[in-house]
Amino acid sequence: MDEHRNPWERVLAEIQRELDSEDFRRWFSSSSYAGDSGDQITVWIETHYQDTLDRALVALNRTNTLIRFVVAGFGDEDDEIDEDDKDRRRV
Repeated sequence: MDEHRNPWERVLAEIQRELDSEDFRRWFSSSSYAGDSGDQITVWIETHYQDTLDRALVALNRTNTLIRFVVAGFGDEDDEIDEDDKDRRRV
């Protein structure tokens, strides 16, 4: 059965075992698989604040600007990551 799931679904199944159900729902329920290039899994994250973000960009005269969210960790090892590794961590 697992072989029929996309890579992101398999990742979600693993992390769901470790997280509190409310944390999992809050942080991952609106995510969806977009692609896998082998060294990078791309995931779409829905924002519940898209209208608010759009209004802020209009107020700043940045109507043709996209906001890109980047996920990063909070460990000491993150200080030593080179730029190529940072690009791989982007979601």
